[in-house]
Amino acid sequence: MRLPEYIRCLLPRAVRFAAVGGVATAIQYTVLVLLVELFGVVAIAASALAYGLSALANYLLNYHFTFGGAVEHSRSLPKFVAVAVVGLAINTLCFALAATQLPYLAAQVVATLVTLAGNFLLHQYWVYREPKWNP
Repeated sequence: MRLPEYIRCLLPRAVRFAAVGGVATAIQYTVLVLLVELFGVVAIAASALAYGLSALANYLLNYHFTFGGAVEHSRSLPKFVAVAVVGLAINTLCFALAATQLPYLAAQVVATLVTLAGNFLLHQYWVYREPKWNP
């Protein structure tokens, strides 16, 4: 079975995007645990700060590794910041709601899963939207 051309072009980028997301998620969870367990930061504030730091890593890695850095930062960065702010709001709201019923790490898993799908779609079709990247 042969994959459609569009899928064959998109697949390597999707794999790189997933790898970057894994690294950013690892950063987010590490920072969250360190802030809560070592520094006694309130979990919801720690979650928001961890999200912000992982978003910075996510932008830089996706810009250079996933999408090749062919677009000026002046075009891609404002869109990425808008997506990150929306993602932060979704993450924080989901975390706050889930944390009323779950331990903070389980609440973060719920928040991460809810935020993930929206972030991928916005990155693919808006932040890095260039004809050569969106066949």
